[in-house]
Amino acid sequence: MPGVEEIKNNLISKLRYSLCLDLKDATHADIFNALALTIRDFQLDSFFATKHYQKEAKSKRLYYLSMEFLLGQSLRNNLMNLGLYPAAHQALNELGFDFEDITAEEPDAALGNGGLGRLAACFIDSMATLDIAASGHGIKYEYGLFKQSIQHGRQVEQPDDWHSTHSPWLIDHHSQLMLIPIGGHIEESEDIDGNYNPMWMDWRVIVGVPHDYFVTGYGGKTVNKLRLYSAAASDSFDVHIFNRGDYLRAVSQKIASENISKILYPADEIQSGKELRLTQEYFLVACTLRDIFQEFTDKSDDITALPDAVAIQLNDTHPALAIVEMMRILVDEHRLDWDAAWDITQKTCAFTNHTLMPEALETWPVTLFEKLLPRHLQIIYEINHRFLADVAEKWPDRPELLASLSLFEERGEKKIRMAHLAIVGSHKVNGVAKLHSELIKQDLVPNFYFISPEKFTNQTNGVTPRRWIQQANTQLATFLTRQLGAGWVTDLDKLQRLKKLANDSGVVEEIQSIKLHNKQALCRLIASRQGIKVDPLAMFDSQVKRIHEYKRQLLNVLHVIHLYLGIVESGNTLIQPKVHLFSGKAAPGYAMAKLIIQLINEVARTVNNDPRTKGQLSVLFLEDYKVSLAEHIIPATDLSEQISTAGTEASGTSNMKFSMNGALTIGTMDGANIEIRDAVGAENFYLFGATAAEINTHRATGSHNQIYHSNPVIRETVDALVSGRFNLDKSLFQPIYRMLTEGDHYCHLLDFDSYRLAQHQVLTDFSQPQQWHQKALLNIAGMGSFSSDRTIKGYASEIWGITC
Repeated sequence: MPGVEEIKNNLISKLRYSLCLDLKDATHADIFNALALTIRDFQLDSFFATKHYQKEAKSKRLYYLSMEFLLGQSLRNNLMNLGLYPAAHQALNELGFDFEDITAEEPDAALGNGGLGRLAACFIDSMATLDIAASGHGIKYEYGLFKQSIQHGRQVEQPDDWHSTHSPWLIDHHSQLMLIPIGGHIEESEDIDGNYNPMWMDWRVIVGVPHDYFVTGYGGKTVNKLRLYSAAASDSFDVHIFNRGDYLRAVSQKIASENISKILYPADEIQSGKELRLTQEYFLVACTLRDIFQEFTDKSDDITALPDAVAIQLNDTHPALAIVEMMRILVDEHRLDWDAAWDITQKTCAFTNHTLMPEALETWPVTLFEKLLPRHLQIIYEINHRFLADVAEKWPDRPELLASLSLFEERGEKKIRMAHLAIVGSHKVNGVAKLHSELIKQDLVPNFYFISPEKFTNQTNGVTPRRWIQQANTQLATFLTRQLGAGWVTDLDKLQRLKKLANDSGVVEEIQSIKLHNKQALCRLIASRQGIKVDPLAMFDSQVKRIHEYKRQLLNVLHVIHLYLGIVESGNTLIQPKVHLFSGKAAPGYAMAKLIIQLINEVARTVNNDPRTKGQLSVLFLEDYKVSLAEHIIPATDLSEQISTAGTEASGTSNMKFSMNGALTIGTMDGANIEIRDAVGAENFYLFGATAAEINTHRATGSHNQIYHSNPVIRETVDALVSGRFNLDKSLFQPIYRMLTEGDHYCHLLDFDSYRLAQHQVLTDFSQPQQWHQKALLNIAGMGSFSSDRTIKGYASEIWGITC
């Protein structure tokens, strides 16, 4: 690997010959770009070596399809994984630049929304670290979800043009353009042998442009790629439109094609949004399948051997069209008979489910498929016909199975059930936590489990310790290396050895010192960004994630209101000072989530400006949550809020990141919380709330709707929402008040008292620093099984048939 002088020389050369700049004229942004281009060259050397040894080994290749890859910043991560971090740090210092200033210039790659995209980023890191021949496949969104600002307490969405200047990490491949047909109609015909031969006619073309973003495994041996596709219009206008003199319409069609990769996940409340989103999903799978077949046929003429050489993992239902596109290619282009094509498709594809809420399962109107993907609609009808015929033959005494298993929802507007398509077309279906996987089988799709129990499995999520400890918490990483040796970075099970140090007061004090250092760093960041002074000695209680009713930020802020009322109305004094930190984005069209953000900010304004709370209680909403902000918040947190309604969160991954950074968890029996509690010890986890089964019982009986009227503490807290205390407009939070008192589907009030008591125990324990940080150490020690390396090993052996 290169040394300091080589990095310096290469950086200066990149400035001159790639950016046309002298060192003396370069801004911090220029230095970042030059250093990134320098590091990319070293990545490429390893990438070509990786391609060579994977080809020689005839490695089975994994293609991971996801609509999101939430990568964050890449410079630090690449430097660490390549082993160049110290040399690059020194090189910048010798050139007269501060390393922190330069790394801060990198924008977060805005290719995802939340947990789904961050999980995908962890997974591709682990695949490279484990030397798996793999590539991620997604869309190169020009604009991310949105930049969030808070104005007058409200979320305001602004364009997130993360790619306004070309990312130094991306390499465009315009020589590998892909022509993707869409629209048109089907003409019925027969081939020369009299077989049905449908002709897809009059389609328009979208051009897919591949871009490669290189993913370095730890140690730099394996460098895989994340392939991102952008959309372009074909070189020519629609001649028929142009010849009619409608030049503007011809131009608008080109613009519409190019808009496909403009922005991540448009709002889908209106028809145009639905059409764009479905087009994005098809565009991703069509581009990816072209890559897959091109790479496979370059090596083999036997298309029936595809499942031996290729595995495809569908990250949620968004890429489920890969099943249909593969069938189209095999049947229409390779002329395989249906049964052979279906056997290849099922053996190649596998599906990860990420939701437990039936209303969140993706469906698409048949009319939209008829307009955009007429041939694919034909294939889905045929898949459904053959599948249901097989079910009817095997279970003739269970006719009720057919409607529940059908790929089509027939009530109201006829729609295609994408989860059903993904299940039928895959050889394995996995959940992402033990409870989640069981609830998929029992509650979400029980009839699919009944007919194909062998398909269903579990792969509990994990996160990469390279990003979430080594990079985000350098002091903790140094401590772990000193105690365990350097091997913990790729063998997180070594954390178990920390348990024997739990009674060593010196070690516990060091954990406390590391936490204080990280809290002080976060305090400086908050002061610089929001002008607010925060006491680092207070307890930091954090809930940072997408804003949603089921994640129950509302339960958290209701408890804050309860604490505030206790201080100002009853003269209570908190056992320990406390800072409540919130961060997260609400979907632009999600009115209730946006109102919850406004409530948090109004409560923060009231609490923070009341002299009676000074030194006891403060509340902050940190705007524009993203990976780089999470890397500051997570290591600084004392208490991690994982308080979703039991039975709603598939897994969660922030719960893992917080725990492995020494935060204790207050949480429900939901998602991976259950496995984390088992791993760290029940005495080191603050459990509260009803179980998933109890939630279902309360919903069925409606008993959760009586709590407001029967509990005076809850009634006082909820009434404060419409008292004018937090906003002079008493009607502002009336929708939240009505939701809590008339329906409360996510059972905020049912769990309120249990949550309140658990929070009281938290503050009592935090007042004893030695015992608290001993618990923190035991949390870190128990997190070995939550590495994404362990997760990927499970996928490889149990689903993909890959040895690692």
